[in-house]
Amino acid sequence: MKKTFQRFLKKLLLTALGSAVTAFAVATLLTPNKVVSGGATGISTILYHAFGIPQGLSFAAVNALLLLISIRVLGKEFTLSTILGAGFVSVFVQLFSYLPAMTDNIILATLFGGVLYGLGIAIAFSVESSTGGMDILGRLIQHYFSHFPVGKILQGINGVIIAASYFVFRDTELILFSVLVLFVSTFTIDWFISRLNVSRIAFVITDKGEELSKFLVSSSPRGVTMIEAVGAYSFENKEMLFCALKNSEIPEFQKKVLKIDEKAFIVYAESPEIMGNGFHLYR
Repeated sequence: MKKTFQRFLKKLLLTALGSAVTAFAVATLLTPNKVVSGGATGISTILYHAFGIPQGLSFAAVNALLLLISIRVLGKEFTLSTILGAGFVSVFVQLFSYLPAMTDNIILATLFGGVLYGLGIAIAFSVESSTGGMDILGRLIQHYFSHFPVGKILQGINGVIIAASYFVFRDTELILFSVLVLFVSTFTIDWFISRLNVSRIAFVITDKGEELSKFLVSSSPRGVTMIEAVGAYSFENKEMLFCALKNSEIPEFQKKVLKIDEKAFIVYAESPEIMGNGFHLYR
């Protein structure tokens, strides 16, 4: 029960944080400079400049439609998390809209706005939540085409919205800046998610394989695979331990290994993805 509450609290806080970061980018950097970020926030930017409709209101309306589809396809858990995210963004966009623009330099607004916009979406994705809008549509598409990265899916959807903004602003330079925001935010999303998936593989060559493997298994949540090995220089029998680790676990792992065998030879390799046995693949 306690762990369930902790997971819910973590999801709530990170969804709120991601929503706030995205909303801040839209309200103080992108919208004041008429740069369309794509997604529901991009649609709300277009409607704001074309008809004066408050961004929070139009964002909420677009999300209401998408959420009706989401609850049938993606399930209640994702949809409820998305309702929270969409609600947070609607509120934060409206609140941040009362702040002055961070800059009137469209290049700075595009670059920093794109990074913050993508970062906010990625933070929400990291706890299987969403900031709403076209993120929902991206998840719906990924549900049927799981091999497509989220960032690339959103890139296609947002491209259509950016193209549509030309009919409101009639400015090709704004289209180019909007495309730049799209690429910067997409890169940020994919980079952030890929960093979450990166783990380490540890190879330990030792003479105390059995003793060391028992100690590691009993004192950490990670499993260990022991493989018989022979040193090509000395032709002595050795044991090689194979273990998958999170980056944060490496210092403690190394300390434990050297405690049992101070002569152990340790090699670390980076793995872009590990699934199963306590490892979660972020998408």
